[in-house]
Amino acid sequence: MNDLIIDSQILERLFQTIKGRYGENPDKSYTAKLFSEGRGEIARKVGEEATETIVAALVEGNEKVVMESADLLYHLLVLWADVGIEPSKVWTELASREAASGIDEKNSREN
Repeated sequence: MNDLIIDSQILERLFQTIKGRYGENPDKSYTAKLFSEGRGEIARKVGEEATETIVAALVEGNEKVVMESADLLYHLLVLWADVGIEPSKVWTELASREAASGIDEKNSREN
């Protein structure tokens, strides 16, 4: 690998790079191309990558799950950028659920 620090901050750094691609030339940047194709296409890609991650988990093994998970996270970050959601909002939501029972948290949303 290179000198880049590999930790949870990679998602923050990647998100900033993704945001920087908004409005750039879609012929030179896959991220810019996704933005130019619109939210529907971005959301479709999130679904596609989620499905590929599921398939990998069921029949293709751990290495493929890692690869597909990376694709899924990337496309999810593109969607967040398009919608205008900063990752910190998601981290805050996750933190608020951290001490709660998963069943209790889910039940609280169904009321």
